[in-house]
Amino acid sequence: MGWKEAAEPVLTRMPAVRRPEGHVPFKRKLMWTAGILMLYFFLTNISLFGIQTGQANDLFGQFRAILAGSQGSILQVGIGPIVTASIVLQLLGGANLLGLDTDDPRDQVLYQGLQKLLVVLMTILTGLPMVFAGGFLPAQQSLQLGGFTLGQTQIQSLMFVQVFIGGILILYMDEVVSKWGVGSGIGLFIIAGVSQRLVTGFIQPAQGGFFFDWYRILTGQVDVGSIASGAGLQTLLVGDGHIIALLTTILIFGIVVYAESVRVEIPLSHARVKGARGRFPVKLIYASVLPMILVRAVQANVQFMGQILNSQWASMPGWLGTYTGQGQPSSGFFYYVAPIYSPQDWMWWTASVSQEWWQVLIRISIDLTFMVIGGAIFAIFWVETTDMGPESTAKQIQNSGMQIPGFRQNVGVIEKVMERYIPQVTVIGGALVGLLAVWANMLGTIGGVSGTGLLLAVSITYKLYEEIAEEQMMEMHPMMRDMFGKE
Repeated sequence: MGWKEAAEPVLTRMPAVRRPEGHVPFKRKLMWTAGILMLYFFLTNISLFGIQTGQANDLFGQFRAILAGSQGSILQVGIGPIVTASIVLQLLGGANLLGLDTDDPRDQVLYQGLQKLLVVLMTILTGLPMVFAGGFLPAQQSLQLGGFTLGQTQIQSLMFVQVFIGGILILYMDEVVSKWGVGSGIGLFIIAGVSQRLVTGFIQPAQGGFFFDWYRILTGQVDVGSIASGAGLQTLLVGDGHIIALLTTILIFGIVVYAESVRVEIPLSHARVKGARGRFPVKLIYASVLPMILVRAVQANVQFMGQILNSQWASMPGWLGTYTGQGQPSSGFFYYVAPIYSPQDWMWWTASVSQEWWQVLIRISIDLTFMVIGGAIFAIFWVETTDMGPESTAKQIQNSGMQIPGFRQNVGVIEKVMERYIPQVTVIGGALVGLLAVWANMLGTIGGVSGTGLLLAVSITYKLYEEIAEEQMMEMHPMMRDMFGKE
């Protein structure tokens, strides 16, 4: 008996959100999406019962914009377990160790059940060190609850249950959006978190807010000094002036929108309906920017492990890493593999960087190499596991009754034509997105949003706009829904 037969009774019984039996009207989809978004914001503002407020150190740190959720809330783990489970499944699927055929309905159920089971396990493995390792989610010493006095261990157990429930909630919230709403829950949560930080970065009435800092500069509350001097120019560019951060934010918006419009269009014609023609677009960012979540999640898990070791291992070897009081690596292995978060991490000629210039250059080189190569590799995995590869695309075109003019109506022929474009564009697009993410992080963005987070938010918003436009078109022309198999 294989593993599928042994695991089938468990995997097929994993709770799932029921799919709609028929067509879901567009307005109802928007209502489901808006409802889940409101629930997400509501849960991120509910603090964990029993936590010591103001003393927690966010393990995810700068990755929070990508992994969503909120520090110290019920959604503490965010989408981290979902992303990690996807990485494991993609690696196992890419090595063909699972033996699952995604075209087989039975194997599809097993795959979805396996993914949920992995998410549950990853939620447990992520939540346990967060709660029981000191400094990350510190619990109160004692607590009165219904006439009973709870000790610290009991409070920590109660906090872990809350974190676990939050991880499961976000899993099914994502499934509700995917089946009953517009887009995906993961993308929606990333947009929500990044947008919130971006708007706050512009309008917050405190130091760090773009408009407030410029008000202080214009009213003389901030002494900029001579623009010709290095200090004055630095204040305007990367200090209270936020000029480079503003330009980077605007450029990221423009570059992503432009890159989404760059494509190779393969002409198609209908085999039976004369005059019916179309085009199959192979976009420059063919695999989208979602594989970047997987790349950054790998880095987040490495840094997560480093902080756990630092908190639990009193005499951790220096070659592994030393940490500052803020929980950031300052030397060793974990420093060199840490991503560049902001200009203050690499400008070695400023007082904010204590490392030597060659150490900073090594860190930049590792981050750039990891993001470019990792982006290309995960883009390939993403295309193959989401049925966007040449073989799957050829089958979809063949089943729709379309063919490429000048070629025989054969799946193998269409696949060979697709192989000329899809693999190359996938690698180039994945590497380009990785390069953009590092560049945006190095220059900084408004609101402290990481460059990767902003890149993801803009691209996901663009795709969400395309999906909404497609849904509206199908509402106006129901025959197109049947043609494209949207029911």
